[in-house]
Formats: sequence, structure tokens, C-alpha cells
Amino acid sequence: MSQTGVLDVREFINERKMSGYQWWLVLLCFLIVAADGMDVAIMGFVAPSIIAEWGISKPAFGMVMGAAPIGLAIGALLAGSSSDWFGRRKVLLASVTAFGLATLATAHANSLHSMAILRFVTGLALGAAMPNASTLMSEYVPERIRSSVIAAMFTGFNLGSAAIGFAAAYITPRYGWQAVLTFGGVMPLLLLPLLYFYLPESARYLVVRQAPAERIRSVLARVCRENLDRWQRFVLNEGPVAAKQPLGVLFSKGYSLRTVSLWLTYFMGLLVIYLSTSWLPTMMKDAGLSIDRASMLTAMFQLGGTVGGLLVGLAMDRIGAGRAISLSYLMGAVALVVLAISGLTSEWIVLVILLTGFCLSGAQTGLNAYAPGCYPTMARATGVSWMLGVGRLGSILGSSIGGFLLSTGWGFQAIFLTLAIPAAIAALAILGSRSRDAAH
Repeated sequence: MSQTGVLDVREFINERKMSGYQWWLVLLCFLIVAADGMDVAIMGFVAPSIIAEWGISKPAFGMVMGAAPIGLAIGALLAGSSSDWFGRRKVLLASVTAFGLATLATAHANSLHSMAILRFVTGLALGAAMPNASTLMSEYVPERIRSSVIAAMFTGFNLGSAAIGFAAAYITPRYGWQAVLTFGGVMPLLLLPLLYFYLPESARYLVVRQAPAERIRSVLARVCRENLDRWQRFVLNEGPVAAKQPLGVLFSKGYSLRTVSLWLTYFMGLLVIYLSTSWLPTMMKDAGLSIDRASMLTAMFQLGGTVGGLLVGLAMDRIGAGRAISLSYLMGAVALVVLAISGLTSEWIVLVILLTGFCLSGAQTGLNAYAPGCYPTMARATGVSWMLGVGRLGSILGSSIGGFLLSTGWGFQAIFLTLAIPAAIAALAILGSRSRDAAH
């Protein structure tokens, strides 16, 4: 910023305290991620009621459970990375609109095939929301507190997933599963007016795309609450990048190992979380628990993840991101073993589920906060969205395989003991991404 009339946007944001508008932006992104979490988790809570009402098998319903994760993977790879070309704001507005409408439509599905198609469409839209919320937020938060703030924002996902569980426990016995899906579709649509009027474009993105200085000045001054009339040109000094296209950056020198490590970690984490949360209500119902009790207990997993995300984010800013995330995954593997041994009827079940969610969802939230800082602005949305897209293969496997395992005689204990293995692999894989930590 020493050059007369030239402002480095990155340095400017890093050297200042957070403005009120920046905290307002954190809240907006928190609400987007919460709506995302609601619509991602919603089928796990209505699945037992649909299976019973339609008289279908668990493996048959696996087609519906797996449709949204497939859409999420494709949506992340395509729509998520598109914001490096079209902008964070436009893609976020389109995504929230689309997944809200698609979830509303799912409430009126009358067959497995139509429900699976609608969940696939929902997944496409959901796939663009999370990477762009984290990307936009990371580009307006000072790097010294970035992990803590973005992790706090991402607890919205766990809170949204827990909220739809509590809502399902109340709504399903009174109004049916269709009302739960209607509720899940209306909530994101209520956000649209706020997002349209208050969600800004990323100033860093505008610099990279060589937008007019007047537009960059207007956006940055609005968000940071400071008069910037004295600055005539805006730059972004992030160091040289070996590739010219966003996707090429992911496998360029210095980024390839980090990219593969992030992909493997995210895959393993989502495999564990999705199999657990998608089929836990059904396993509890099979064990003799009521639908509302099963929904409440599964929601405790997400509540534990909310607290875990906050504490993992704080630890990332203090002891290092890779170390904090790895430790959380490792503790999650131990918690899965304890959950399997204690059983569903244990008097400690609530505490154990809270602990499991605390560690696993906390680590996954930390990974979401960590990934945006791994890539330069020109490829940030692509790097985050491809991590989410490739990692979503783990959620597809976890969502789909649960019904198959249950139908072939796997019990609660065997499934959760086995899940400790991918959790431990995630703990090891994230350490491979630390080779460039010092450079960032």
C-alpha cells in the first residue's frame, strides 16, 4: 500500500479490524450454510416415515438417499467452480433459489423415481452454495482470524442439520413427512431478499477479473466502512501462479500434493458422516426407538459438531490447521469405537453421540475453513469446490451403502466399528497438505 494511489486489497483487509458490515456478511453466509445443512440432511429424518408409508425396502430407498450427494458432487465441480468466472454473488443467489424450490417440489413427489430426480436437482444447486459461501467469506476476513471466523460460519451447517432434525421430530407425527420437506424448502427462499440487497461481490475477485476501479472502490468501501477516494488503482499481491487457468492451479507446482490430500481427507470424512447421519434414525427405529426419539438423538450429532467446529477453528489459528484437524479426526475415530461398543440403548448414548459429532463434524467444519486459504484468488472457488465435489463421492458411498449393509445383516456395532477406519485415514491424510502451510 506504499505506492501512491495504489491499494493492495489483501493487505488492506488483513491490517484492519472487522467492520460491522463484515460481521453482517459472516451472518449472511452462516444463514446460507445453515439452509444448505437443512436441505442436505432432511432426507435422513423423513426416510423412516417414507419407507413405512410407501412399503419399500431400505436398499430401494438408497436410490433416493444417494441422489442428492451425486448432484452435490456434480454441482460442486461445475456450478461451484463457475464463480471463478461469473462471480461469487451471482452463483450464490442462483444456488439458494434453486435448492429451495427443488426441496419444495420434493414434498409433492409420488414415486421413488420422481423423488430421486428432484433430490438430484436439489443436490446440483446445493453443490454451488457451500464452496462459494466459504470462498466469499475468506476473501473478506483478515487472515489472522480467518480459520476461527469461517469455522464459526460453517457451524451453520451443523446447526441447520440439527434444526431440521428437531423440526422433523415435531412436524412428522402431526403433519407428515411432506410438511417437513415443505418447511425445508421455504426456509432458504426466505433468505433471498436479504441476500439480494446485502450480499456483496468479492473485492478480491473483482481485482483479479480487472473490474473498473470505481466498482472495486464502491464495493470495498461499503463492506469495510472506509472512504477510499484517495486510491486510484487496486491490486492483489499473492505471488506468482504457475498456471493460467483456475483448474490448472490445482495441479501446478506447490499445489498438487495439497490438492490430493484435501480430496482424500474430505472423502473419508463425508463417508463417515453421511453413513452415520443418513441411516442412524433407521437403525434406531429398528432397535425399538420411536421416530421422534431417533430424530432427536441424530440431531445431537449435529449439535456436537456445532460446538466442535467452533473449537477446532480456534485451535487452527493457534496450533496450526493441519494439526488441529488431524487430532479431531483421530478423536472421532475413537468416539466411533466407543459408540459401537456402548450400543443404542446405553444410558450414555446422548453423550457419546454428542462427542462423536463434536469430533467428526468439528474436523469437517475445520477442513471447510482451511481449504479457501490453500489457493490463490483466481482459483479459490475452483479449489474449494473440487475438494467438495470429489469428496462428495464419499457422501454418495456413505448414503447408498448403509441400506445395503443393513439388509445383508450388518448390525449397528459392526458398521460403526468399521467407520473408525476411514476416520483414522482422514486424520493421516490431512497432514500431507501441510507442506505449503508456511507459504500461506
